[in-house]
Amino acid sequence: MAIDISEITKVETQPGELPGKMAAWVIREEREGEPKDAFALEEIETPEPGAFEVVVRVMAAGVNFNNVWAALGEPVSVFGYGDHPEYGHHIGGSDASGIVWKVGDGVTRWKPGDEVVIHCNQASYEDVEVHGLDPMAAPSQRIWGYETTWGSFAEFTKVQAQQLLPRPQNLSWAEAASYGLTYFTAYRMLMERAKMQTGDNVLIWGAAGGLGVFAIQLCKASGANAVGVVSSDEKGELVKELGAVDYINRNEFAEMMRTGDETPAEEKERFKASREFAKRVKEILGDAPDVVFEHVGKATFPTSVYTVKPFGKVIICGATSGYELDFDVRYLWMRQKEILGSHFANAYECMKANDLMAEGKIRPVLWQTMGFEGVAEAHQLMRENKHLGKISILVGAADDQEGRTVDGPGAIRAEVGA
Repeated sequence: MAIDISEITKVETQPGELPGKMAAWVIREEREGEPKDAFALEEIETPEPGAFEVVVRVMAAGVNFNNVWAALGEPVSVFGYGDHPEYGHHIGGSDASGIVWKVGDGVTRWKPGDEVVIHCNQASYEDVEVHGLDPMAAPSQRIWGYETTWGSFAEFTKVQAQQLLPRPQNLSWAEAASYGLTYFTAYRMLMERAKMQTGDNVLIWGAAGGLGVFAIQLCKASGANAVGVVSSDEKGELVKELGAVDYINRNEFAEMMRTGDETPAEEKERFKASREFAKRVKEILGDAPDVVFEHVGKATFPTSVYTVKPFGKVIICGATSGYELDFDVRYLWMRQKEILGSHFANAYECMKANDLMAEGKIRPVLWQTMGFEGVAEAHQLMRENKHLGKISILVGAADDQEGRTVDGPGAIRAEVGA
């Protein structure tokens, strides 16, 4: 049955009462494949909040690559874990802004009508790690909208109350939905795990990408000196606008990128290029970097370990070029460097990062806003690498300017990419 979304900006109930049905972009196991085929618009029952849960009216949703993986069923299908076996379907979307519509038992901080953004970390309140170590260490830790089914590509979404943050009023709904997953990840990496200090020198790979644009801004806001690695001079000018001291076009040092299949002679040339790259970084910053911001992995990790200064830190949250890493470990132990892993952020870190957004010290970088009908198309663009930056999806919001109530710089509109 065709779903009419022409009235998607209207809700037939008032805050506190949920409609029986809602429109949602749904992936089912039998449809796994290309995003354009896997996502289908369906009318399903609106979820009710359980204890310590909240149902939010989604005003806008952000698009991330994790739901390209969900559509494809790669590297593993989402349907075998999280709460998917319970519900049998997947509603993606790990970034959102919206309005609290109904709260469950035990929720006291939030009430219907509150305007919020949603961070994507969930964990069971019964896990002891949540109450003394770090929710990211909890056995139940999972990413909402990927490892759970009730994501943001629907009129309503169900979340844990601890996932809610006040919406920055200097941003529109679309802008407020665009930054959570990548920005909060970058915040934890630099501010908490690497413990970046004022005056530190920082090397940022993929500086014009989804993570890098926030890493650059965090360095500027913290008084650290950043050099960004980018794939073009145009992207280099963007990272300088965001606060980098300067940039390096990685194409000048293409030989440094590791494949893992190098012959001894090719490895010798690769290492030579890495040395020249490290020399350029040092020339720009005046010293070797105290911190290297890594998320590329296989192609760049040997250069990162070599380039960071003695007692410096390489912080990594992903591996877009491959996760099987090899490098000359002598540069690690002889010069007493550190390798740190990082994954998303806990609620306290998200709150602190969101405060910087509300103060205008950090800005979203948004490429395009699409209507609710564009969910499958947006993921297909991402799948084919035809997107040029962050995409927000309008759900309850009528246009990409709706929601801003106080003056502020808003998002930077730019074509970006690592």
